[in-house]
Amino acid sequence: MRLTSLLVIMAVCVAGLYTYDLYKTKRALQTQAASTVRIAATPSQFDRPWGQQSVVRPPPSRASSYSCDGRTHCSQMRSCAEATYFIQHCPNTKMDGDRDGIPCENQWCS
Repeated sequence: MRLTSLLVIMAVCVAGLYTYDLYKTKRALQTQAASTVRIAATPSQFDRPWGQQSVVRPPPSRASSYSCDGRTHCSQMRSCAEATYFIQHCPNTKMDGDRDGIPCENQWCS
């Protein structure tokens, strides 16, 4: 009985050491592979600070039927003129993906 218990404990210890060795080897290979990969970030025109981008905004029109009411997406607009007003006068709009000053190019302003 004692000999059997001792053999079982030794077998569990050997299995644990074997598993730990496999884990350690795999982890070392992953760390080595991760350290050899180099990622180069190439700056684009959209990486410039907002103050340096050349977006010309016309002065606000005096008689406008639109107002900033929280809409930010093209699917919420009814016309190209409305989308243009929102992108020029309202904050946090998400209608000019390529930042060329023309909103909703696929839906309204094509």
